[in-house]
Amino acid sequence: MATRKTIATQSAGDALIEDLKTSLDQAEKLLREAAEATGDKAADLRERALKAVDRGREALSETQENLLQQGRKVVHDTDEYVQANPWKAVGIAGVAGLLLGALLSRR
Repeated sequence: MATRKTIATQSAGDALIEDLKTSLDQAEKLLREAAEATGDKAADLRERALKAVDRGREALSETQENLLQQGRKVVHDTDEYVQANPWKAVGIAGVAGLLLGALLSRR
């Protein structure tokens, strides 16, 4: 079952991928046009391509920061849960260890 956090993270990742694809496509198109152009037009096209790449970088940076914040929140929430329910956490860890051991022993 997907949680709101998972959906938000997937949406952020999908949006980032779309933004990067768009920026890179624009930059590629502009650089191809700049290769064929000369003079001021070529300089203008190169400048526009660099701006498209910068937009992609900014989108990547913003998404990275958002994902880091979400990760910190998950760590904090997990820490609070373990402190509030230590025996449940031990039980969950034990079951996870048994399942992992069973999976690894099959190889």
